[in-house]
Amino acid sequence: MVTFEGLPGAVAVSHLNVYDWPAADGLRGGTPHLHLTCSEGYVVVGGSGSVQTLTAAGYRETPLTPGALVWFTPGTIHRLVNEDGLRLVVLMQNSGLPEAGDAVLTLPPGRLTDPDDYRAAVALPVDAEEAVQEKAARARRDLAVEGFLALREAVQDGDPQPLVAFHRAAAALVRPRTGEWRTRWQNGAATAAAATAGQLDALDRGEAGHLADACVHAERPSAYGRFGMCGRLDVYRT
Repeated sequence: MVTFEGLPGAVAVSHLNVYDWPAADGLRGGTPHLHLTCSEGYVVVGGSGSVQTLTAAGYRETPLTPGALVWFTPGTIHRLVNEDGLRLVVLMQNSGLPEAGDAVLTLPPGRLTDPDDYRAAVALPVDAEEAVQEKAARARRDLAVEGFLALREAVQDGDPQPLVAFHRAAAALVRPRTGEWRTRWQNGAATAAAATAGQLDALDRGEAGHLADACVHAERPSAYGRFGMCGRLDVYRT
């Protein structure tokens, strides 16, 4: 029988302290981006703020206060705004793929056409001292906010073409990585679903042998305060 011992449904978890750096429009917060194959969710555990979202259906702002649960599907451009110490537990589909590549930042159109230029614009010097990493994280955040504000203005003015163009550019940028993403999905969410199917089949036959293989896992964060797209992350290997 297929087994799976990862987090339920191959969902990954991280703890996020949202950036409080002010952007050009005066708001403090994270880097606008979208995911192409993953849904993502937030459980608010402290502070307050909002998430600004942009889809083909339009622009929206959703308040974030303790106890709120908010999630969105692939293609949703999202920007976290930190009003007062916003802290979240982030739930990520496909074994944490959103933080492992399935994200395209809303850079201005000229920075989306050349893959090498895009990668250089969004890369962080992870081996550099913290001040250097912070400077790079802020620079890419500001560049993404610039592109986001232009996309939002176009959508609000009734012009869908810039958003359509961004979607196409994002798909082109990630296309070379879909093979490795498929492997992650097969080893994670697909395996988790197959394990449930096998357990249901066993129960239909009146068998309960899989219950003898029960186990418990516990884990502490593998990294604390890592610079992410939206804030400082405490991350888990699972």
